[in-house]
Amino acid sequence: MAEVACPMAGVVAEVKVQPGDTVEPGQDLLILESMKMMIPFQSETNGVVREVKVNVGDFVNEGDVVIVLE
Repeated sequence: MAEVACPMAGVVAEVKVQPGDTVEPGQDLLILESMKMMIPFQSETNGVVREVKVNVGDFVNEGDVVIVLE
């Protein structure tokens, strides 16, 4: 199991995956809005989404766990 941490602070603008989805490296997991820019946050590994810990509109800090992969 791998925890995916947020690389920067921002507001979750869009969640692109749901529990049960299979992801691969380079696939968008979510979109963060930071400093009025939309920044895609991508998977670094293969896996299956076990849990999404954030919702659209949530503020996240750098290092916060946002997604859990199996």
